[in-house]
Amino acid sequence: MSWLKALKHTARSGLTVERQRLEPLIAARGALGLAIVVGVALHFFGPAVAVSSAFGAFQAALATFQRSWRTRPVLALASGASLAVSTFAGYLTGGHPALFITLLAAWTFLAGMAWAVGPTAGMIASSNVAIMLVTVTLPTSVSAAAGHAAMIMVGGVVQATLIVLLPVRRWGAQRDALADALAAEADYARRLRHDPVAPFDPEPLMTARSAAAITPRQARRRPAELHGTRGLAERIRPVLASLADPALGVPAEGEERARVRELLAAAASTLDAAARAVRHGEPVVMSPAATAVLALPKEGAVLSGPARRAESRLINLLRDVVETARGTGTTDTGRGAPQEGGPQYRAAAHAAQEAARKAARKIGGRPEHRADPVDHLRRPTVFGLFPVALRAMRGELRRDSPVFRHALRVAAVSATGYAVGTALPLGHGYWAPMASVMVMRPDFSQTYSRAVARFGGTLLGVTLATGLVQLAHPGTELSAAIAVGCAFLMFLLLRTSYAVGQACVAAYVVFLLGMGGLQWTQTVPERVLLTLAGGLLAMLAYAVYPAWETPRLRTRLADWLVADGRYASAVLQRYADPAGAPSDAVRETLLATREARVAWKGAVERAANEPVRHRGLSRSAAADAPDALAQLARVAMLMEAHLPARDTRPVPAAAALAEALRTDVDEAARAVRERRAPEWDAFRAALAAWDSEDTAGDDKVVRKGAGLLLEALDELTDTLDAEGPRPKGNAARTGGT
Repeated sequence: MSWLKALKHTARSGLTVERQRLEPLIAARGALGLAIVVGVALHFFGPAVAVSSAFGAFQAALATFQRSWRTRPVLALASGASLAVSTFAGYLTGGHPALFITLLAAWTFLAGMAWAVGPTAGMIASSNVAIMLVTVTLPTSVSAAAGHAAMIMVGGVVQATLIVLLPVRRWGAQRDALADALAAEADYARRLRHDPVAPFDPEPLMTARSAAAITPRQARRRPAELHGTRGLAERIRPVLASLADPALGVPAEGEERARVRELLAAAASTLDAAARAVRHGEPVVMSPAATAVLALPKEGAVLSGPARRAESRLINLLRDVVETARGTGTTDTGRGAPQEGGPQYRAAAHAAQEAARKAARKIGGRPEHRADPVDHLRRPTVFGLFPVALRAMRGELRRDSPVFRHALRVAAVSATGYAVGTALPLGHGYWAPMASVMVMRPDFSQTYSRAVARFGGTLLGVTLATGLVQLAHPGTELSAAIAVGCAFLMFLLLRTSYAVGQACVAAYVVFLLGMGGLQWTQTVPERVLLTLAGGLLAMLAYAVYPAWETPRLRTRLADWLVADGRYASAVLQRYADPAGAPSDAVRETLLATREARVAWKGAVERAANEPVRHRGLSRSAAADAPDALAQLARVAMLMEAHLPARDTRPVPAAAALAEALRTDVDEAARAVRERRAPEWDAFRAALAAWDSEDTAGDDKVVRKGAGLLLEALDELTDTLDAEGPRPKGNAARTGGT
């Protein structure tokens, strides 16, 4: 993509307004906290302190709108405390320009490195630096600076207190994440009825997993319906795929396929019902048709063998989902059933669960156990997060790290912008570095789109604010009230567009500083010009010292290949040694595969907007290689759905296949990074050796799955081979055995 096209695309995306679900109650709560802080400070301490406290309350409320699984009071307190410290330290050095610029560079470098911890930490740290540039100009003495810092902290405390006193949909984000995961699996089940090899995006499951990580204190308060359901949803997905896929499941047509379609429809209905119950905290309402289909037949079963085991496993898992994803009660038809929590319901649920487990054992399946409610994914506390954050930032201290390069860029730009803004005869030179810090992100697309959006939003906001000032000539109290109204609009429309949010912020700042005695003629012109200068500095810095994603696409692809290969190897190793293989190896490698896939997807999206020619990976290869890797992971998942129990007889040949695959994948990853086509000689030889042996009693799932794995690997080679398709050898024959 050329620079002109890249600039046009980023400008268009920065000015785009999206339709999002508005949250007026949360926006009103943030504005109420701001109004309380401003009103009290204005009444008792005067306009200057009111402005400082307003910035603290505004930043604390803004932090609670970030996409984080931390509790909102914690985010508000952390934001208020960090801004207070930043303001006080900045004021102490403000009288010495060289020392202040040094502190600013160091502070912004740390804020840039905070992106290593996550987007929430990065955005809060960047906002703190930007607001600190304004608040350090307000105090007139050290004691006054301490008072301003204290009032900023009070703003965070007030916002946190309001969140506790006026809760809005507690655990709402976690409920939505889990419900979205269940709904995604319901949609997957429906698509499998018509397309047995339909793809599935694991991102909703990954989001639900992130949302499920909680601190010990949260574990004591988590709603009952959020216990265990995510783990059940994770185990349902491979079972659905194994039932639908003709390669390892049932034939594409016939009576067995009709039964599978019925099961998939019932699973979709059940998962949708569970998603609605989790999202709204309501009873689970099962349809009579789904209940009838999910009744495990005692006689005359249509399915047999692995498909029969998958059927019983799916039914058992769905019953556990219904039991765990509960609200105040559950019904099978919406009426006439025992209410959940009562003795009749508990007895019926226990009897149904035990019957399903006995049936599963009778036909050779593995009984599924519901997750222990006490067991949960651990999230470090706020103080426990510090060593985690330090390790994450230390891991990014290398030249090729996008986070490290971003930290260097933003530090250099903030210092340069402050020096330039101070030297210009405009006054309020902090507007330039503040704009730079707020728009700069570790990737090109966000930095350029936000720079355009910030300037456009600032121009619109100050124009509207100036017109209102000229018409109304507001005094101190009215300016404060209008500023609070602008903040409410910003909180309400924050997620619709960055440009719209910046328009509200620009008007907010104009009225807030007007409350402190500054006339619009003293703030508006320089704010527009210096915001433009700060945005141009940010864009120039990325062009001079970029961190392009395009040249790293091969590395991302190799990482995904390694993750997929290790996942498939772990599955094969489980067949080779059911009793001795680590119980969590398959699960850990599956999670690594999902992370690598999401990392690749994000890299491709960022690279698509970069003004860089491809280096080593063509557009066609970038489009086709993911299909081969997705198929590789999918075959491993199908094999995982039929994993043997601990007391099952081992499949010795699977050990050789697992070792050969690990060897080939490590070498293939190096080949991909070095722009060579990967080879699979060891795995092909191990599979050929197994074919030549008399192994009639070996597991057919492993034999067929290994052939499908080789087909996926050969497809990847064909995609990356610049000299054209290569012979597949015996891949076609082994794939059909």
